[in-house]
Formats: sequence, C-alpha cells, structure tokens
Amino acid sequence: MKKVILLLSSLFLGFTAQSQDSTTATPGKFTFSGYMDTYYFGNFNNPKSQSNLGLGAGGTAGTARAFDQRAGQFGIGLIQAKAVYSASKVDAVMDLTFGPFSDLGNYGNYIGPLGPGSTSLAIKQAYITYKATDKLSFTAGQFGTHIGYEVIDAPVNYNYSLSNLFNNGPFYHIGLKAQYAFSDRASLMVGLVNNVDNLYDNNKKKGLISQLFFAPVSGWNVYLNAIVSNEASEDIDAVPADKASYQLFDLTTTYQVTSKFFLGLNAASGSQKGDYQGYGGPSTSKSWGGVAVYSNYAFTDKFGLGVRYETFDNKNGARALTDAAGNGASVNSITVTGNITAADGHLLLKPELRIDSYSANKFEKNDGSLTTSQATLGMAAIFKF
Repeated sequence: MKKVILLLSSLFLGFTAQSQDSTTATPGKFTFSGYMDTYYFGNFNNPKSQSNLGLGAGGTAGTARAFDQRAGQFGIGLIQAKAVYSASKVDAVMDLTFGPFSDLGNYGNYIGPLGPGSTSLAIKQAYITYKATDKLSFTAGQFGTHIGYEVIDAPVNYNYSLSNLFNNGPFYHIGLKAQYAFSDRASLMVGLVNNVDNLYDNNKKKGLISQLFFAPVSGWNVYLNAIVSNEASEDIDAVPADKASYQLFDLTTTYQVTSKFFLGLNAASGSQKGDYQGYGGPSTSKSWGGVAVYSNYAFTDKFGLGVRYETFDNKNGARALTDAAGNGASVNSITVTGNITAADGHLLLKPELRIDSYSANKFEKNDGSLTTSQATLGMAAIFKF
C-alpha cells in the first residue's frame, strides 16, 4: 500500500512540475447551482409510527428507506448550494447541503471538528481536480462515491425514492484519485481513500477504489466499479482487526435506446468480515448483493414515466437491511415514477408509487400487527437552478 501511495504522489509531483507552458492561461469560470426538494408520501399500511422505515431488532426503526422516511406527513428533503470554479488546469468544487437528507447522507461527518452537529455535516463534496494533461487528472478531497447508479441529488435521479443498493452504500469518500482517459470512450480511475462514509479514518489502513469506463457504441455506457478496504476498529474483536475486510464490486450501465427510451442496470456484490466502523460484524466472510433495472420513456419534453425493479439479498445479515426480528432479509421492490417539468425546467414534479416486499415480517400496521410488504404513494417537488 505504501508503494501505491508513493507512486501516486510521484506522478502528481511530476506532472505538477510540467504544468507551466508558454501559452496564455485561459481565465477560469465560476458557476453556482443548487436545488431544494419537498415531498409527501402516504403509506397504505397506515403505520402507527408514521414511518416508511419498517422495524428492526427490538422494535427499533428499520432501514427500508434511505431518505424519504416520513409517512403521512409533509417533509423537507435537502437544500444544496454548489460552487464550481473551472480553469484550463484546475477545477474546484465546493458542494454544501443542508436539511434532513443532508444529515442522513453525511452521517459519518456528524461528529466533526467542532463536536456533534458542527459545520462538517454540511460538506457533501469539497475537492480539487488538477488536470495534468488532456488525458490525466488528479482529484483530492471529499467526493461522492463512484459506485452505483443513483446519487444523492434528487434532480439527477429519475426516481425520487432511492434504491436499496444506494441505501447500503457507500455514499462518499475522502482521499486521492487519478483518472486517465484512453479516449473519449474509455477511461480508468484508481485511488486511495480513508475509508467508507466517514470524515476520519477509524484505522491506519487505506481503501483502494477503482473504476473502468468504456462505451462500446454510441449511447451505451458501462462502468465497472470496485472498493476494497478494511473498516475494522481496533477495539472490536470479532476477528483480529488486521484480518477484517470489506469489498464491493459494482456494474452500472446505461443505454439510450432511442431519443425517448432509456434503459439502465445496476448490479452489485459485496462481502464483509469482522468489524465495520465500530458496528461489529461477522467472524467469517458474509456476502450481500442486488440488481436493479431501470426503464424511462419520455412521452413529451415535459412528461415522462419511469419504472425501477430491484431485488436485494441480505439474508446473511452482513448489512443493515433486516426483518423486524433483526435477522438478515431479502426484498423485492418496484417503483413507478412520473416526471413532470414546469417553470422553464426549474420545477420538477415526481408523483411516485413504490411497493416493497420482504422475505419476512418487516412493516407495522396501525393496529401494531406486522406484515411483509408496504406500498407508498406520494409526490415530490424539486426546484433547481
């Protein structure tokens, strides 16, 4: 691992030395963008807790949803303020978020430099990209994960509620990565990060991340993603800390079939042995995985309809997706989302129906009884600029 760090550092310093040229520098460009979202989702189970999360061990709140957790009540999602400076040799991104979804998406930053709830919680991304050549760039700081199909930003995703693949992470990393573009249809990224979803590393080991991108034909993009890390804390002894492991391999691919019809696929397989950031873990390697298929159709330039089908298997109990008894579970989900564009593209309305079906009892009803499935119906409104 030390050799890898030295290699990345040497490359960075070497290309920095060559950064000066005789041409006149192009002035940089500053842009500012952002969004906010609000939602209402009714739950056909009418749960007493007014929650879409279902139940976990001992009657605690479950993890059936990533963000839109409230049932039968109006909610605020996330407010984003993003500033980007871009020049010929460098980009700088300062991406701040506020609100309930920001807290959930940045949970590893909750205990920041100034204590619980300090300003580190607002940092979604903060990184610098140095463009050493037309093909090679280096990025350092905190950046969103390369793994998965969906992102935290509501205007980018077609569906409003997030998949179980997204919910089981990772969300972000802090570290250094290098990207090399072989052509406009193929590139490779490798990097070193502190760990997964955490402001500070909980051990001295670094995680290795990678992404191979290629476009076989026009309109078809393929991403092969991976992270291999050790997330163990020294004081957790399910297995010796230096024997623990965490790894996740991910395939994300999209295909623009026609100007109106779009297909996407996300498949992931992960495994864990030993502690995961102080939460404990299995003494032997346990795996999880899932597949999500996406299909969107634009009927007009202002209205479209999308369907997501997903299956996620955590019966080994390695991740947080469990049934009401706290045992590992599997789930099948189908989500149908409309996309309505108004106000010259600044307003997005997303009516959505989602049905989740677990392998065992997970969700509560108003009378306190349990059931394996849940259906929610509601609307999200997103303003972007």
